Amino acid sequence: MDELKRFGVSIEKKLLRKFDDYIKSKDYQNRSEALRDLIRKELVDSQWAESEEEVAGAIIIVYNHHQKELMDNLINIQHDYQDIIISSQHVHLDHNTCLEIIVVKGKIAEVFGLEAKLKVAKGVKHASLAKSTLGKEM
Repeated sequence: MDELKRFGVSIEKKLLRKFDDYIKSKDYQNRSEALRDLIRKELVDSQWAESEEEVAGAIIIVYNHHQKELMDNLINIQHDYQDIIISSQHVHLDHNTCLEIIVVKGKIAEVFGLEAKLKVAKGVKHASLAKSTLGKEM
């Protein structure tokens, strides 16, 4: 673990109260832990927005598996992006609805391309990209 450094932060009383409520609701032990997580999140978001670097994440899709030709379409899309897909997991939520988690590692543009194609496939009810990092710069 890196050496810890202390620094002071000036913050409005009302904002600090809201931050303390947030910390309590998320079960953080202290402000430092919460602040570190928030900083990491912002750094990851910044990396995704401003970089051509390789990243990691997961695309989560929920869809109606009775939708005609959807399964073949989703499989074909994933085969087109097999170089960035690490793994996938298929879960049956109920008789009509499935959830799929597709773990990815690759260039940001490719990950966004895969997400976009999955999101617009007819029968997909919801798609979400969980952004992460390879951890090299954290």
